[in-house]
This record gives sequence, C-alpha cells and structure tokens, in this order.
Amino acid sequence: MLLHFQHNTYNLGIENFHKTLEKFPKVNFIGHAQAWWGNIDKKHIQKINYPQGKVTPGGITDKLLSNYENMFGDLSAGSGLNALIRDEAHTKGFFDRHQNQLLYGSDCADSIGRGPGCQGSRTIAAVRRISSSKKIERKLLFENSKKLFKL
Repeated sequence: MLLHFQHNTYNLGIENFHKTLEKFPKVNFIGHAQAWWGNIDKKHIQKINYPQGKVTPGGITDKLLSNYENMFGDLSAGSGLNALIRDEAHTKGFFDRHQNQLLYGSDCADSIGRGPGCQGSRTIAAVRRISSSKKIERKLLFENSKKLFKL
C-alpha cells in the first residue's frame, strides 16, 4: 500500500505511523511524498515540504525503515529527488542502511517522460552517483521492486 504523506493534506500523523505498522505486520507499506522524505531529518519542520541543507540523522523515516520490515520507501517525485541530493553524504549511508527497502519510481507528470515535469531520469542519475556499490544501485533501481511486487 503506497501512502502519500503530506503535512496537513494526506496521511497525517507520520509520527504515529509506527502503530499502523505494528497493527498490520503482514501488510507492506510504501512511504512517498513530502512528509515522508522531509522526515529523513530528525530536525524536520513538518510544514516545510521541500527542506534544504544538511540532514540530521535519526528522523522518523529512518526509524520506520530501520524498525519495520513491512515499511518501504519510494524514491520518486520531487520530494524523493530533493531528499537524495540535499545531503549526498547522508544519502549514501541511508542507501547502505535501507538498501533492501528503497524502490525506484518516477512519479513522472510528463506524458512523454522527459522535460521539467519529469524528474525520473535525474533520480536514476542520483541513485547511480550516490550508491556505494553497483549491487545497491541495482537493488534500488530494480531488484527491490521485483521482489516486493513479485514480478
């Protein structure tokens, strides 16, 4: 189940989502969107959708992925790309820690798959640049989705 977490808009209360994960351990959840990716930072201010600058480790997103096998993260959209490139040193460690739970997606709003409405190719480039190994890159871009969706 993919959830669009966005402050004051969709799937409110990400700080309490661990309760849902505990209640439904056989359901796989995929975190997506602004509040999901903003919360890689322990000091995230919820009303800021696209935070900038260095990440303070230990955010809600990191904890959910660390503590629950049924939690996954969707790298797509501007929010995912922003999270990846705002602090690439942090992202490298994040990829290492959660290499089995992160999934590539484009969430591309551009019907032809290129141009300013589509950041999918920039997300792929970021994953390739930041991943500490080809093995991790391959998991994020393909293998994790194949396994999760039984493709």
